[in-house]
Amino acid sequence: MSEPRPARPSRESREPHESRADRPKRPAPLLFEPGAPTDTGGDRFFELESMDDPRRLLARATELEQAFRTAADRASEFQAIAAAQLTDPRRFDRLTAADLAVQAGWTEDYARKMAEYGQSLIAGDGVTP
Repeated sequence: MSEPRPARPSRESREPHESRADRPKRPAPLLFEPGAPTDTGGDRFFELESMDDPRRLLARATELEQAFRTAADRASEFQAIAAAQLTDPRRFDRLTAADLAVQAGWTEDYARKMAEYGQSLIAGDGVTP
């Protein structure tokens, strides 16, 4: 059995991060894409503004929130893997934590933690998440 993975570093103080097992297996399907501005000049956001039933609105908005959160978590894992690869001392063109921080818009400390987290992801499975 593999060892548990460390939690993804947080940019800000948050509640403890939920484990991968606690997450939904698949994000909710994104049935509608944001479209062109409507005739009234407003933007449409996944047709939420056109829903009259508050129960249906809550359900769909909750599905979207979970889907976007899952997507953001996955994107962060890929950021961490890229950070680990870019700071790998075996690379002739490796970046320092300071250079990575500038490129990604992070603090140097956060860049270092993301690289460490990425190393653990790579070492954990040997594959990307």
